Amino acid sequence: MNINGKAKILIVDDEKAIREIISASLEDDGFDVSVAEDGARGLEQIRAVNPQIVLLDIWMPGDLDGIDVLQKAKVEFPHIEFIIMSGHGTIETAVKATKLGAWDFVEKPLSIDKISILIANILSFQSERLQKNALLTKLRTDIAMVGDSAKMVSLKQMVTRVAPTESWVLITGENGTGKELVAQNVHYLSRRAGNPFIEVNCAAIPSELIEAELFGYEKGAFTGATQSKKGKFDQAHGGTLLLDEIGDMSLDAQSKILRILQEKSFTRVGGAEKIEVDVRVIAATNKDLEAEIKNGNFREDLYYRLNVIPFVVPPLRTRSDDIPALIRHFGNQFSKGGGYRPKIFSEQALERLMKYSWPGNVRELRNFIERIYILTPGDYVEVPDLRFAGLTFEKTEGTSDDFGMNFREARARFERDFLIRMIDENDGNITKTAEQIGLERSYLHRKIKSYGLDM
Repeated sequence: MNINGKAKILIVDDEKAIREIISASLEDDGFDVSVAEDGARGLEQIRAVNPQIVLLDIWMPGDLDGIDVLQKAKVEFPHIEFIIMSGHGTIETAVKATKLGAWDFVEKPLSIDKISILIANILSFQSERLQKNALLTKLRTDIAMVGDSAKMVSLKQMVTRVAPTESWVLITGENGTGKELVAQNVHYLSRRAGNPFIEVNCAAIPSELIEAELFGYEKGAFTGATQSKKGKFDQAHGGTLLLDEIGDMSLDAQSKILRILQEKSFTRVGGAEKIEVDVRVIAATNKDLEAEIKNGNFREDLYYRLNVIPFVVPPLRTRSDDIPALIRHFGNQFSKGGGYRPKIFSEQALERLMKYSWPGNVRELRNFIERIYILTPGDYVEVPDLRFAGLTFEKTEGTSDDFGMNFREARARFERDFLIRMIDENDGNITKTAEQIGLERSYLHRKIKSYGLDM
């Protein structure tokens, strides 16, 4: 498109009358039109003008006919769309042109109305493509994997190598390390990036509902099924399906998942038709699946079906050098999204943050930085600001940071450590933890959020 916003169109035809009629009509419609009288000049004009659309005659004098121009131009300029024109059209020619990437084939005598409709469709398609590419570029920035530690560099390299393939991926790592972020990067760096990325929390779906949730159901399949509904596999067709918390899925649900993964087709609940799907599967879990297999909690055949390419996301405590970069990254997000002024962390504050173990990993760090931005009024963040925001300092090399803490800070530290230990003992089950320590589940959730654990 040129600087004044007009779409550029090139007409390549050896008949002067056709060039003049079409160009006059398109200029009246507000397009920026160029013309060429043969294939060689047409190719020159394509390189010089870089049009969005080319109306290209098939039969022209000279060394290059329309098919030759199309073939050469599509290699150099894959974004340009071609409408092929011919007064001697055959099915074979039309098929060949389409295979080479032509948008459509029209026969002479030409219909200006049909050409106008084709141009409108092409411009609409190109506009949507530009918007989608811009969105993907922004999304890739938003889901950037932050950090230059050796472990993160290795993980990024793995993502770069594996994403363009169709291989299935199993992502393991502690809660809050960013397993979903890795899955999103695999999807948005793949050829499936323009298609859906669908996430399923396997732990949140009861076994009796797993089929309806994953495969969908037909109208009348059960009480309350007043209309048909597509399942997650249907929704992810052509894209990527993330099976999150796969280690928490019941054995019955695992067998149903295994069947569809093997057959790549399924039947909706209450239906009879076999539906084939093209889905890339990524599974994620915070559990040791090999240990779960030994304990009889996970199917070995499903494990080997999913574990084509294993990814291990490192905990934050093993890559503390990445903490300053993560703080800057989250700070930029909060500054842009919440209208806050960027904050500068003192060397002492950064040192404290890097020494902290972050049991809630990157998720806990992000929540804490958000809290700092909300609770710290100034532009500079010092150690007392970390205390005020609820960060508890841990013992290092025989020293203790308990001295200087007031009663409220000491109690908060004990509460936080106690909750972490109890939640861990109950394998992250909040309901069980609440029952065991005698708290209401909703109150426990508020406590977890207040300490930035978000488990």
